[in-house]
Amino acid sequence: MVELGCYGLAGHVDDPRVLLEEVRDAERIGLGSVFLSERFNVKEAATLCGAAAAVSEEVGIATGVTNTPTRHPLVTAAWATTMHRLTRGRFALGIGRGIAPLLDIMGIPRTTMAEMEDAVGLYRRLWRGEAVFGHDGPAGRYPLLSLGADFDEDIPVLAACLGFKTMRWAGRVMDGVILHTFVTDEALARCVAEVRAGAEEAGKDPASVKVWAVLATLHEPDHERRLRGITGRMATYFQAYGDALVAMNGWDPGPLERFRADAVVQSVPGAIDAVATVEQLEHIETLIPTEWLPAAVGTAEQCAARVLDQVAAGADGVILHGSSPAELEPVVAAYRQVRPPGFEHRSANPGR
Repeated sequence: MVELGCYGLAGHVDDPRVLLEEVRDAERIGLGSVFLSERFNVKEAATLCGAAAAVSEEVGIATGVTNTPTRHPLVTAAWATTMHRLTRGRFALGIGRGIAPLLDIMGIPRTTMAEMEDAVGLYRRLWRGEAVFGHDGPAGRYPLLSLGADFDEDIPVLAACLGFKTMRWAGRVMDGVILHTFVTDEALARCVAEVRAGAEEAGKDPASVKVWAVLATLHEPDHERRLRGITGRMATYFQAYGDALVAMNGWDPGPLERFRADAVVQSVPGAIDAVATVEQLEHIETLIPTEWLPAAVGTAEQCAARVLDQVAAGADGVILHGSSPAELEPVVAAYRQVRPPGFEHRSANPGR
């Protein structure tokens, strides 16, 4: 089912080899794509993508996401081409701005939309077989870039977006968009409208830009798993970029301010979803309004119904976030029973 995706190695992991079974499971139960986020520990994106390709034949594979300044543009273009040919066209390159303080700590310039657009322009020129001489732009200065004159690759590029301005820009520039977790159905519809408007401004078919919603999905979780996967995950987002998420959903910023001022929140030494205790999470749950946690939690049928809500709001695909493919199997089976028509002839590539 090409309209359904999941994340491989969701959250904090120590053993990347788990991905191999997850990809096999995703393909077995009928998920259309596996998205691979990048963390600079044991989740280096290029390695994970190659591993996913090696154990799959049908499922789409995408980075969800990597950051353009962390690799030389020729390296990224070569990596994407390698994946494109290795998977026989199932790969999409997903990029994002990343977390600014982390880039600062690493000594890497902060990613801007101008830098991303310039980098994507370079990738596409290289994939078309062009030799790029004397490039001087937001993505850097390069005397000569070339993959080879015989190259003619069509590799879609997705952008992770948080904010309506970025949505419209992505509609103009990108082949697809990855939204954020915990976006209300109303905000999702607005996001889709902005992406479509941006595509139309660029003279593209608005429907040609694929929009992926991201839906936190927990099938009948126990108490701690629900706390860590929903409350803890949202709290971690608040630690990183809460203002942007609150603004996009049109929420009153008051609860976010109280969250930041809370002594328990301030006492957690790291990412809340990873290191907070159950007692701390139970307290933090009281700080976050219930309506700020639009997710799919409950029976398989309840989760499948929430997937339909995302499609009804305009999403072209839904990434089921926070659970492994094995954990998602009942949800996927339930969704299969209510799946709307219209997806049968789509490409396996998550950027198409």
